[in-house]
Amino acid sequence: QVQLVESGGGLVQPGGSLRLSCAASGNTFSIVAMGWYRQAPGSQRELVATITSGDVTNYGDSVKGRFTISRDNGKNTVYLQMNILNPEDTAVYYCHAHREPDWGPDRDYWGQGNPVTVSS
Repeated sequence: QVQLVESGGGLVQPGGSLRLSCAASGNTFSIVAMGWYRQAPGSQRELVATITSGDVTNYGDSVKGRFTISRDNGKNTVYLQMNILNPEDTAVYYCHAHREPDWGPDRDYWGQGNPVTVSS
């Protein structure tokens, strides 16, 4: 199993920046990708950014060029630098990890959610 602990959300003015963190613990040795999805009230959960164990990144169209995802040397913590934030970025951001063990089924894990509010 994998546990994901998120931090760094909060209130920010339009045009400002926030940095989210997500720390994975447990069976992290078989995690092949981590990232964030977000969900606004009344909307579907959507891709924000992902990064693989090989450091290949993928971004949702609405955040590409503004957000940057990275991970630490131990591959257990990922960071999302969010710049030029606008009110449409307001959502609950969920950290995600995808695990593919050599023995056992592939699994997806989710954090509890980290609210981000962009408002003046």
